[in-house]
Amino acid sequence: MGRIEAICISTKKGTVKRPVEEAVLIEDFGIEGDAHAGKWHRQVSVLGYEKIKDFNDQGGQVTDGDFGENLIVSGIDMECLAVGDRLLSGAVVLEVTQRGKECHSHCEIYKRVGKCIMPTEGIFLRVIHGGILHRNDRISKLPEEETACHTE
Repeated sequence: MGRIEAICISTKKGTVKRPVEEAVLIEDFGIEGDAHAGKWHRQVSVLGYEKIKDFNDQGGQVTDGDFGENLIVSGIDMECLAVGDRLLSGAVVLEVTQRGKECHSHCEIYKRVGKCIMPTEGIFLRVIHGGILHRNDRISKLPEEETACHTE
């Protein structure tokens, strides 16, 4: 079982996101009020809390939303999530659609720090079932999606 450490949104693409306490997720659209919401496969982005912590331990000095991530999640082995896997938090169901992304032009964090983890560590999802998410809500991989990977 994991936990949502932060929820972040922005009104413009290509910018850092700002933390919010809760978000409304709309089925097959994304997070209400977020620039990346829409009828496409990357409606919600997520990074593992542990990867951000490692980045900061190496001198990254980033805060929640700096990578443009919507959700920061702890307690789930993000490396084991595959396309098609689903996550559940309350009524919200998210489906993994992509792992990583090509970085066409360096983002704000890359320009500031010289490195960005979103292209290699970012996971993108679409909203299968909407609802409200809150910071500190529990989140888990759906049981029927279990693999040989360890989930904490």
